[in-house]
Amino acid sequence: MAVALTMAHMKVAVLRHAYRGGRAQTAATGAALGVLLAAGTVYLAFAYPDLLAAGYAVWLLGWMLGPVFMGGGDETLRPEYFSLLGLPPRRLAAGLLVAAFVGVAPLVSLCALLGLLVSGLRLGVVNALVAVPAIVLQLAVFVLLSKVAVAVVGLALRSRLGAIASGVLNGAILAALGQIWVFFWAFGKTGVPSEVRYLPSGWGLLAARGDWWALAALAVLVLLLLGAWAALLARRAGAARTSARGRRPMTAATATGAIVAKELRTWSRDLVRNHQLTFALSYGVCFAASPLILGWDGMLPYAGPIFVVMAAAMASNLYGTDGTALWLTLMTPGASDVRGRQLAWLSAQAPVAVVLTVVCAAITGGPWPLVLALLFALLGGAAGLVPLVSVYGLVPGTDPHRRAGNPLRTSEDDGGLTGLAYLMLALVIVTGAPAALVALRYGWAGVAAGVVTGALCSWGFGLLAERRLRSHGPELLDVMRTGRKPQATVKSRFDGLPKTRRTIAWWCFGFGAIPLVPQGVVAAVFVSDGMLRHSWFLATYMSPGLRYPVAAAFIALGLAMYGTGLWIVKPRPSR
Repeated sequence: MAVALTMAHMKVAVLRHAYRGGRAQTAATGAALGVLLAAGTVYLAFAYPDLLAAGYAVWLLGWMLGPVFMGGGDETLRPEYFSLLGLPPRRLAAGLLVAAFVGVAPLVSLCALLGLLVSGLRLGVVNALVAVPAIVLQLAVFVLLSKVAVAVVGLALRSRLGAIASGVLNGAILAALGQIWVFFWAFGKTGVPSEVRYLPSGWGLLAARGDWWALAALAVLVLLLLGAWAALLARRAGAARTSARGRRPMTAATATGAIVAKELRTWSRDLVRNHQLTFALSYGVCFAASPLILGWDGMLPYAGPIFVVMAAAMASNLYGTDGTALWLTLMTPGASDVRGRQLAWLSAQAPVAVVLTVVCAAITGGPWPLVLALLFALLGGAAGLVPLVSVYGLVPGTDPHRRAGNPLRTSEDDGGLTGLAYLMLALVIVTGAPAALVALRYGWAGVAAGVVTGALCSWGFGLLAERRLRSHGPELLDVMRTGRKPQATVKSRFDGLPKTRRTIAWWCFGFGAIPLVPQGVVAAVFVSDGMLRHSWFLATYMSPGLRYPVAAAFIALGLAMYGTGLWIVKPRPSR
């Protein structure tokens, strides 16, 4: 018990000094969104008690998949820190479990689990008393399943087959969460299956409603998960095996060709990149195919463009994941590292995207102009934005050969990686908007527009990234080596702003994607396909003359929010 309390105090001390500046603002925004979701879950206990089990199932999936997608989860206290103390695995796992309850995410989940107390109070005092330990045990199940999932994926990433399998599974689960409206719509027609309440996420609810065996089942499950995590922690200490199989030497006649060969070799060797590629592919296919449950195939042709957007988001910190290897580029005069990385990224992603788009569009019979216009525009935009965002918003990463027992953790700043990925999602979608609008209005002319805009974005953004790399290369290398950004730059751009303007900028950057992407671009695609009165897309509920104007207004609002945020953080000349 003393070890557990000590680890909890260590976690509190670390977080007290860590949440400052931009990281504090990111945590505050995430906490605000989490509280809203928790309030919605508690509301289900009052208004729709039959849906509460499904709500907790979604929370469980979020706990299991969120850390996998966001760089390995919270590892403020790593198991490696205590390897020299000689603690038994079970004791170490128990201490880390207690420390894991300290943080924003557990607190938000605890608020959501108050729905169990509401359900108990509606049945009587005894049920309410049973709901209290059920809340604690259910939260422990959430946390432990998250830890076990991350540990299992970490072990899987030590083999190519495991990396591919985990990428496919995680992409499918995240796509299901992204298309949760499809399942809610299906549940609205047929009702939530009664089996959902018997999932581990619903055992606390069963206990609060009078099934006392569920409370004992939760306790047993916590012990089993704790033992499994202890065993996985013991295996985590083992080093990953390296292949002794010979490799063909790389040959290249130019510096750019050498970079392309090096990047392609990395895409084939690095298991984390294998995981990211299969994750994006699985996400694109499952996200586009989910509406088939409702008998609607209108989204299936867009599997390829969705894959491109997600693949770009996964590569948004391209230079950061390479660690300090940037010194090789800086010491090679005349090497065009950016152009080589662009060609290599296109060589790895474009064939998959083209095949996926052609096959899915052929199944549904189109719409060919819109799909091809989006494909070419997004490929070019992503090829330009991947190096540009990486050099301007670089998040210091861990050298690949120094990655810890959790291969998913390629950086110490999970919030920075997540924000960079969301920024990439929004920017890549914006690069495809002009070609999509031309295709909707003029048909096949949109394909030409997509080729032109894609080529311009790839060339122009790549040029900006190349100039940035040449002018700020030593500074970027220092950031990756030390893990700290220059204080003057950070303060002048954001932390030096007044509190009100800083808050406005964070809200603009944090919520600008909502009107821009779902209510704007996605709603316009739905209207063009004749998909009306669906889910929360406002434009689909408008009269025929207002559907496209409403979608365009939301796109303008999203762009205005991002523009306002950029204008606020733009440095002002000193008087």
